[in-house]
Amino acid sequence: MTKIALTALAETLPSTVPFVGPETQERAVGREFVARLGANESVFGPSPRAITAMGHAASEVWKYGDPENYDLRQALAAHHGIDAGHIMVGEGIDGLLSYLVRLLVEPGTPVVTSKGGYPTFNYHVSGYGGVLHMVPYAADHEDPATLIAKARDVSAKMVYFANPDNPMGSWHNSDAVQALIDAMPDTTLLVLDEAYVELAPANTAPALRPETENVIRMRTFSKAYGMAGARVGYAIGPKSLITAFDKLRNHFGMSRISLAGALAALADQDYFDSVVENVGQSRKQITKIAEANGLSALPSAANFVAVDCGRDGNFARAVLGHMVANGIFIRMPATAPMDRCIRVSCGDAAAMAAFAQALPLALEAALNT
Repeated sequence: MTKIALTALAETLPSTVPFVGPETQERAVGREFVARLGANESVFGPSPRAITAMGHAASEVWKYGDPENYDLRQALAAHHGIDAGHIMVGEGIDGLLSYLVRLLVEPGTPVVTSKGGYPTFNYHVSGYGGVLHMVPYAADHEDPATLIAKARDVSAKMVYFANPDNPMGSWHNSDAVQALIDAMPDTTLLVLDEAYVELAPANTAPALRPETENVIRMRTFSKAYGMAGARVGYAIGPKSLITAFDKLRNHFGMSRISLAGALAALADQDYFDSVVENVGQSRKQITKIAEANGLSALPSAANFVAVDCGRDGNFARAVLGHMVANGIFIRMPATAPMDRCIRVSCGDAAAMAAFAQALPLALEAALNT
């Protein structure tokens, strides 16, 4: 039987995904995880108002969602004090990155990012034939100066920069990020991923100037708002680029249920503030647990903490393997020297207790491996 031929580009791509989900791992071992601390979800959940709103919206799920996502865009515009024409809503930041890459990347297009940074962006760039140029981290931080230098060297179409960073949780202050924006070549788009920015210190994000033609900023309801499963993200950028998304996005990609939940979550800033406080307390707990086991936790501005296991990547992978075997789902950076760390998402009291119980056992097992 003759099979349908893929494009030449698709034939060159590996059959892979950026992350192996916890559900895949649970199916492999035949049991659920005791604590789910690897995907940077918020176990504190969404606002009760969001849950109620999504329940009400479920009765109308026979309807398609508003293809303009009008109500949520207007609410976000009011929240940020900008014009709604600068905002595009999409299926999480990952979905928006896919659309953005499709708009800008052709085979051979040079794109700059950090080696060891968020892999889903790389996945999309490779999927459209772009050429990735990666620069190293500096002291566990993405390095703005090196990113700029590489962008100029290769005439990059895009530079991807996450602040705060995943997987390390490190961050740059607003002055450093604004300096990066100001130094960006006019013909290079800075993709500023701010998925975790609501959980960071107040001086992390520079002022929104959405009319800046070569900057697009990505935000999400997956982290601080606790709605990872609803897939709601949004981009803030110049109107010329934001309107271009309409050329190819899935206009009915957003569920009515997700839109209703996001709208209610945005309106409940008191609950949002309580989650930010809970995340801060959990970061402190993870740090204390790490220190009690002779490890050091890196400062974090996200809803996870990178814990330095004090040896090389092989040792950290052994620790991770034993944690997973004992029912604790965590992940780790993939690139040296950051792979000396494990990455632990913030959690509630039960999750933190499970992590504290499993970590010394995993360390002992890794030392004896």
